[in-house]
Amino acid sequence: MTPIQPHADIGTLLEALPYIREFHGRTIVIKYGGAAMEDPLLREEFARDIVLLKYVGMNPIVVHGGGPEITAVMERLGMPVEFRGGLRVTDADTVDIAKMVLIGKVNTDIVARISRHGQPAVGLSGQDGNLFRVSRQAAPDGSDIGFVGKIDRVDVDVLNHVAQDYIPVIASIADDRDGQTHNVNADDAASAVAAALGAHKILFLTDVEGWLADPADDASLISEASADEVEAALDGVGGGMRPKLRACLEAIQGGVSSAHIVDGRVAHSILLELFTDKGCGTKIRRSR
Repeated sequence: MTPIQPHADIGTLLEALPYIREFHGRTIVIKYGGAAMEDPLLREEFARDIVLLKYVGMNPIVVHGGGPEITAVMERLGMPVEFRGGLRVTDADTVDIAKMVLIGKVNTDIVARISRHGQPAVGLSGQDGNLFRVSRQAAPDGSDIGFVGKIDRVDVDVLNHVAQDYIPVIASIADDRDGQTHNVNADDAASAVAAALGAHKILFLTDVEGWLADPADDASLISEASADEVEAALDGVGGGMRPKLRACLEAIQGGVSSAHIVDGRVAHSILLELFTDKGCGTKIRRSR
């Protein structure tokens, strides 16, 4: 008798199996942002994906920003919005708005959504348990941009303790040694967390397919590159991709095995990148 051929979805499951086995027990840091945070359907699918990672034995840690939400509140209040080199100029009032939005709204929404899909999550900021210690940084051109923080230290004991039983969800707000609150770029925060934990992988959700050799050509996706290749090309990369690539490099230099830039506009892009042979974004690996 000729065997009945299985449904095509079985092939997908079998393709995922070796990856699930390889990543079991590993820490995966996901920087959450862009369209994946803004579209209601994508928000739900993201939460389901994070829960699935936990169910198959991985240790997902979510780090998020919330730039569009901060900007929207500032504009409603008639506050000036200014960026330099991709970093928000942040005075004391802006810090208060960022703290209110990131911790009071965005973080609690993500935690509730993940928990609703079947795994308990806990919201944190860099202030909780002194998770982050930051110092003030300037814009790339050296100008003063106010209370924008660069992470100097991550207290992995806090994260390891929480991650034993929960999915940590981290807002990128932190204090310096004097207790002054700073806004922190979420890409940088995710990279610092991944390096401090010795994470196996870090994924950055963005609003493009990945790193494009030609930003005007969607067909020019670079599916994989070494850290050395990224370093050599970095000066020629513009826009929002440059800080993403730099954050990838910093994570890899900190000991993370690979960094991935994936399209957050595509539902389940995290699962496609982690559990399929083809993937769906750009993988940055250690140089040989």
